[in-house]
Amino acid sequence: MKVAIMTDIHGNASALKAVLKEIDDRNEVERIYCLGDMIAIGPDTNDVLDLLFSRDDLTMISGNHDEAVLAIVKGEEHPTGHVHVKEHHEWIAKRMDPLFVPLLEKLPRTLEVPVHDRTLFFTHYHMEKEKRNAHISENPFSKIVEPNLANLEALFRNRSEDLIGFGHHHPLHHFQNDQTIFLNPGSLGCNSEPIARYAVVTIEDNGIQVHLGNASYDNAAFLSSYKKLQVPEHEFIIRAFHGNQMI
Repeated sequence: MKVAIMTDIHGNASALKAVLKEIDDRNEVERIYCLGDMIAIGPDTNDVLDLLFSRDDLTMISGNHDEAVLAIVKGEEHPTGHVHVKEHHEWIAKRMDPLFVPLLEKLPRTLEVPVHDRTLFFTHYHMEKEKRNAHISENPFSKIVEPNLANLEALFRNRSEDLIGFGHHHPLHHFQNDQTIFLNPGSLGCNSEPIARYAVVTIEDNGIQVHLGNASYDNAAFLSSYKKLQVPEHEFIIRAFHGNQMI
């Protein structure tokens, strides 16, 4: 069985379309898993959510940005850990189609997926057991650690799945010990180059194989849209999340 994993689309519809096309062209992926932060940073909120929710072969979990925007829409407390992006989240929330609110509300935070005699575990990022049901205003996701095997083994020390897939931290993570593959394919929508990252995972009786994908796309119109739409903090976003690419 082959599954695709993507994460941290961050409101970039052009990048998402490029990845979905590559996955569809392969004609062998049975299910797509999206590991949170579908929205915020990029302005294509409704286009991204429409692309994702319109597919019947795709399963999503929620991320911190999704939940923070949803909290604003519902009049709930915004996380103190995201106070520096509250204005940006309010801008995203104001423009999000209300039809997506109940759909986002239903998303789980974690998934355990059995395949053959193996188990895949998906989460946006690690959460301590006592925080797994906490509201986003309580900042339930753990502090980001540097990507290396020792840090990930310590972070997910209480889990024993064959593959742990996650996102949140935008660089690629691909590490393995005798028991577990730790996989974050990297942010799909935030990159210093016009590429969109994802992974295809093959699960067979004799093991798990990971193929890392980089879908090229034209990001000029997407980058230009930040200034055109006057996205709050757009100059900082281009610099911090898109490598200050010139358009």
